[in-house]
Amino acid sequence: MSEDGRWVIAVACLIYSACLALAVTTYGHIHVAATGLLLASAGACGPLQTGGISSRLPTIVASDQRSQRKAQGWDVATYGIGGTIGPSMVAGLAAWATPKAAALSLALASSLAAIAIFRLPRSAPAHGGNPSSVPGAWQTIAMMLGYGPLRRTLYMTMLVAFSMAALPIAAVHMAPLLGAKAASAAVLTAAYGLGNLAGSLVLMQRRLKGEPDPLVTSIATVVIGGLTFITLSQSLALATVAYVAAGAINAAFFAATLAARSEYAPPRARGQTFLWVAAMKITASSAGTAAAGFLTAHGSRFPLYSSICITILCVLAPILDRRLSPAM
Repeated sequence: MSEDGRWVIAVACLIYSACLALAVTTYGHIHVAATGLLLASAGACGPLQTGGISSRLPTIVASDQRSQRKAQGWDVATYGIGGTIGPSMVAGLAAWATPKAAALSLALASSLAAIAIFRLPRSAPAHGGNPSSVPGAWQTIAMMLGYGPLRRTLYMTMLVAFSMAALPIAAVHMAPLLGAKAASAAVLTAAYGLGNLAGSLVLMQRRLKGEPDPLVTSIATVVIGGLTFITLSQSLALATVAYVAAGAINAAFFAATLAARSEYAPPRARGQTFLWVAAMKITASSAGTAAAGFLTAHGSRFPLYSSICITILCVLAPILDRRLSPAM
């Protein structure tokens, strides 16, 4: 176990970089299964590149709630910037040069991140000199499932990620229904990213207030409204506004889940908690994208209807959870 968590994150960034670069440069020259394995290996580094970095936040800012919540707003903003500007830059590079060059730029960015991570201050190991006190994978999962606030944070994060993953797919199929070209889906997707970024910037100035557990549930309720707004939109302009709103709401939801992870996870298991929630979120988002693609066969708005139903379940589940286990 590393005494300096920055090395673990840096190595993950380098592995991601190497696997992605190999997959891109060898594509078409090796068996497709080998390419898939390389991409899967790169994807396995994702939780460390996201949750791993986010887990360091509580130790590099003041411990009071105001400072922590403001830092979480900054953290959400980095996701908003990366999710908005990053794809735009890659798309531009792919058009100006080649898709291969664009993919290799991602590998290069990950390598640069491995260097940049050491600009963060080193923090004392969570195990306090006793590595055996840090829970393993199964112990961490058991701890999360056994403690109500973390359990609810985990499954609500997954359900909302699954639901929101339908938005890019829905945009492609909704555009023609709104009297626009299919290419207009890019406008809707960009609007969602800009909304996410705008919401993040607001959170940097006006931190979320309140206990994280009920806060996550409350914002999930607003997510239902955002999805319904998109579903009922009858013009491209209205749908664009709805996508902006959905992006902003998702930024607030993400910030609330970060607060829950930070405040409810025990210090010795905080890093593992961030990683597992990040891993489950990525998995749920991927599954949501696949499910949305499948459900479009039943109607252009069917993925959105399903997302609304799942998010309603996401809001009802913690209410029942608290009643069944009031002490947890």
